[in-house]
Amino acid sequence: MIEVLQAGLCDLVMDRGRPGWAALGVPAGGAADPAALVAANRLVGNNLAAAGLEIILKGPTLRFPQGGVVALTGARFAASRSSGMAVPWNETLVLAAGETLSLGQAMGGCRCWLALGGGLATPPVMNSRSIFLPAGFGGHLGRPLRAGDVLASGNLVGSVHLCRARAPSSARDAPLRVVAGPQAGQIDDAGLAAFFAGIYRVEAASDRRGLRLRGAAVTHQRAELPSQGVLPGAVQVPPDGQPIILGWDGPVTGGYPVIAGVVTVDLPRLAQLRPGDAVRFVTMELEAARGLAEEQWEIEDMA
Repeated sequence: MIEVLQAGLCDLVMDRGRPGWAALGVPAGGAADPAALVAANRLVGNNLAAAGLEIILKGPTLRFPQGGVVALTGARFAASRSSGMAVPWNETLVLAAGETLSLGQAMGGCRCWLALGGGLATPPVMNSRSIFLPAGFGGHLGRPLRAGDVLASGNLVGSVHLCRARAPSSARDAPLRVVAGPQAGQIDDAGLAAFFAGIYRVEAASDRRGLRLRGAAVTHQRAELPSQGVLPGAVQVPPDGQPIILGWDGPVTGGYPVIAGVVTVDLPRLAQLRPGDAVRFVTMELEAARGLAEEQWEIEDMA
């Protein structure tokens, strides 16, 4: 059980998402970096599909009345616990009954994930406990956590071993690798030059629906198209030429040209971009991107 003494900026119950509902307009959603949540679940002995907390930019103060086994992964946040002991990242952490865990500002990056032994037992909606903020369902009452909320935990299904996980790679300054999108041919030479030579900044209006960028405008021949299927990581170009990288709760269809798609292995980096961060793009061939994805899956299977 978790009692929320003070809410963070945006604390969300998340699992690996709800794939299979796009025909109803519902994206898969789920944790912005599923591998980071899976790593936290492994550290506490959970089923890998268990729900945890996705914490954004500034974290909450949480009390654990019965104690528990927790793990934190992702970006490091300023953190303290009422016992005065250290709060490690990517390790199993045992909390005593009544102990309090406080997470402050992110010290780098944007998001971290907290798993509790037994998982968070919020009611599933469409086979997932993840919140879908745009529609206000899933998670805890369809909203971010507030002070006074109480989250129940489920039963622990695996044995807990005090251990460490490999810290996720951090390459925030490297360009995002992309493959050509279906409308890349509609972008003129000046637009392509602006997109690949420019440095964009993440705007404050960004959220889980998409990362809005500000920089050199990408010119193109057609402003809108018939709706097409889109996925997280698709880079759309609206009429003003300022790219939008679709996020985890973004639409499942869109009518703007898609100039590129962020490759699978770079999608977790989107989760750590914060307002004001610089974004650059570099192109790669589709087969090379597939090879990187296969290598990443093999690494995660062995972890």
